[in-house]
Amino acid sequence: MTKISIYQVLPRLFGNSVKNPILHGSIKDNGCGKLNDFTPKALQEIKSLGINYIWYTGIIRHATTTTYPGIPSQDLCIVKGKAGSPYAIVDYFDVHPDLAENIENRLDEFKDLLARTHHTGLKAIIDFVPNHVARQYKSSKKPLELPDLGENDIPSVHFNPQNNFYYLPGETLRLDFCDNLNYNENPAKVTGNDCFSATPNINDWYETIKLNYGVDYKNNHQNRFDPIPNTWFRMLEILSYWTHLGVDGFRCDMAEMVPVEFWGWAIPQIKHFNPDIIFIAEIYRPNLYHDYIIAGKFDYLYDKVGLYDLLKQVIRGEQPAGVLSQTWKSLNGLDKYMLRFLENHDEQRIAASEFATNPQKAIPAMMLAATLHQGPVMTYFGQEFGENNTQASGFSGNDGRTTIFDYWTVPTIQRWRGKSAYSGNALTSAEKELKAEYQKILGLAITHPAILHGNFYDLMWANEQNHLFYHNYLYAYFRNFGEKSLLFILNFSNKDLETRVIIPGHALEFAEKDITKMKVKTFLNINTSQVIEISHYDLIQKGLTVKIYPWHYLVYEF
Repeated sequence: MTKISIYQVLPRLFGNSVKNPILHGSIKDNGCGKLNDFTPKALQEIKSLGINYIWYTGIIRHATTTTYPGIPSQDLCIVKGKAGSPYAIVDYFDVHPDLAENIENRLDEFKDLLARTHHTGLKAIIDFVPNHVARQYKSSKKPLELPDLGENDIPSVHFNPQNNFYYLPGETLRLDFCDNLNYNENPAKVTGNDCFSATPNINDWYETIKLNYGVDYKNNHQNRFDPIPNTWFRMLEILSYWTHLGVDGFRCDMAEMVPVEFWGWAIPQIKHFNPDIIFIAEIYRPNLYHDYIIAGKFDYLYDKVGLYDLLKQVIRGEQPAGVLSQTWKSLNGLDKYMLRFLENHDEQRIAASEFATNPQKAIPAMMLAATLHQGPVMTYFGQEFGENNTQASGFSGNDGRTTIFDYWTVPTIQRWRGKSAYSGNALTSAEKELKAEYQKILGLAITHPAILHGNFYDLMWANEQNHLFYHNYLYAYFRNFGEKSLLFILNFSNKDLETRVIIPGHALEFAEKDITKMKVKTFLNINTSQVIEISHYDLIQKGLTVKIYPWHYLVYEF
């Protein structure tokens, strides 16, 4: 068993070397990264961070304003940004042409990327976007025997379980916020975020249309799954296509908006082809977690409405560190299924003013995300250098996020890459030190038996009455596996703290230590090799006294 450590990256931005992109710039103005930028050296450097999976975001062809010979662009009013959203798919069977050196060979270039990824010892994840497609979806790369989405629909009815889309008969799509809509949609189709209106607004997913899995939304969400809806077969064909190309996993966009019954039907069939392939659900409703794991057969779920939200509040000083215990308590034993992260393409950069400004503040949080349980941990490209995205790029404005809609750059990645040597010589000393911290954290997470296989024991309850424990700032816990036990103490404050941590006898019994034989406990700091020896009596009665730096952690093996 290996703990999964994912590196999410947008190829469009990763390899872009343009130094001064312009606001709302075209691909000609601002450039674009390519699949071939992921050289063996680049992949080896990513792996050395403590990574074993890489999530290539934006591989499948999506709506864009950029035109190529034989590959039309989409109407400006139904594309977000000049580059377009990677989640408005225009052809499920095609690789996005922006990412290719040779447009005609774009699928071969993707296959070569998979081969390089696997040769490096990494596995590859791509997005599967099952809930919605671009408004001008039309596949030119699908197998000839397959009908296109919507090709056999009956658009004169709002709902038919064998239709691929939902329709608004008698109504024409209107986008009142756009003056130059040349795209005609009549009857209008339902918009991707379940907007059953012919006039979606700018805050809707107006560039997408909702796929129909046999749920009759206007009839009390009645499920019509017998016979199996046509869309189920179309989506299975897409998953099979990419699985046979050699991808190792799918991050399933807005999986909770697709019936759990579909996932329980489709995922086992894909795992029949590749038992090791993984499925990760983007999901934000905790009441659905159990169903999507048990009935839906997902391997992992987003832990966004839970650990991420609480960690963000603790980092910002809006909640005491002790609230973090709520995460594992609320999951009722589902911890090993949860994907933990501090950044992704939807969230604000840690170093942005909208989040924490100082990326060092997230060091203890990253340690917690990586080591709390056996589930996966994810790093977003540039996070390891403290990327802050302080400039407006285009459609998304300046909101603390790295744009997914525009042709743009990621300055810290550029400085790390240099002239494709990945020496990092152009990085600042602070950026180099931050990366070294991430390497230590992720390196521990993917190698230590107590993290890979061990149990979790929260020490916060044992220190509730301990007046020498800083409850607002510290979080402490055990991970153990056989003879390998780790004690974690995390400092979510800007203060040097000397603290005492009570470790009850019950915790030692939990850690499978024979407390009748261990007269003296030895704690080894895994970073400094500092050794603390303390008698069993003093440990139980008085606790372990340590000093911990601001925004940092202590990890002891005993």
